[in-house]
Amino acid sequence: MAAPVRSKVDETPAAVQTLTIGKALNLGLRAAMEADDKVIILGEDVGKLGGVFRITDGLQKDFGEQRVLDTPLAESGIIGTAVGLAVRGFRPVCEIQFDGFIFPGFDQISSQLAKLHYRSQGRIKVPVVVRVPFGGGIGAVEHHSESPESLFAHIPGLKVVSCSNPADAYWMIQQAIACDDPVLFFEPKRLYHNGHVKSEVDTSAPPGSLFASRVLRAGTDATVVAYGPSVKVCLDAAAAAADEGRSLEVIDLRTLSPLDLGPVFESVRRTGRLLVVSEAPSESSIASEIAARVQQECFYSLEAPVLRVTGFDTPYPPAKLEEHFLPDLDRVLHAVDRSMGW
Repeated sequence: MAAPVRSKVDETPAAVQTLTIGKALNLGLRAAMEADDKVIILGEDVGKLGGVFRITDGLQKDFGEQRVLDTPLAESGIIGTAVGLAVRGFRPVCEIQFDGFIFPGFDQISSQLAKLHYRSQGRIKVPVVVRVPFGGGIGAVEHHSESPESLFAHIPGLKVVSCSNPADAYWMIQQAIACDDPVLFFEPKRLYHNGHVKSEVDTSAPPGSLFASRVLRAGTDATVVAYGPSVKVCLDAAAAAADEGRSLEVIDLRTLSPLDLGPVFESVRRTGRLLVVSEAPSESSIASEIAARVQQECFYSLEAPVLRVTGFDTPYPPAKLEEHFLPDLDRVLHAVDRSMGW
């Protein structure tokens, strides 16, 4: 007897939820912990409090104090402990409470975490994820609004990624935890609970590659590349530019080391123009590297110089001045005008 044909009504609907980036990260961490009991979360106030941004909210209650550990205020100790746990077969996820607090752990990251796999000739794997809330826009004091991602992208042995939307937040954190290499995971803190980036996430859909950039909006007049919190700024700028008859292609880098610039090269060869947008200072930055690589690969396609719209080469300012420091819609559109003027 032939098997009955299933109708569309019988099919189980996809697990689609409308999430903020913060909630998507929380659910992604939960999914990773449910899938592998070797996944351990550690950091300052990540347990009972659920982290200062509540990203780990409820995880200690459900998984216990042996898997969600509150640590002393010592970033070097957090990273060092994670290295030891990874060597013993665990997959630690460290939370650095704020971007500017990562520097006490910099030696552990650069001297141990990044090098142990190479130093052991591949015999030792170090699957550690370091979660870093980064960027400005929350009105905080110094050491709470920095963008140090270029420093870590420069260190061989580390993978560096950044999410910009809820779907990527949910899937990328799980992929980072499953990766056998150490991953610095930069999260746009000002978008954690921002309702304007809240969107549907299909938690049953297979994710794309962790280390791949993605075209978010097609365009023909200029290419705009960004990552993390700057992606929303660029999408808003593209929408505003469309009202003026200009078509901007927006690419979310997603991976900062290794850089996936294939889609960027392909786009620039069509548009002839490139803007790179980032909150980090422009000097010796990821934006600088992209500009150099595009000039090298797409020289004869460029109709104008590659332009960078970034934070300034100064320490992050007091909160009342940060709106002048951060790249915004007007600065991006002004750069578009300059590029189109060539």
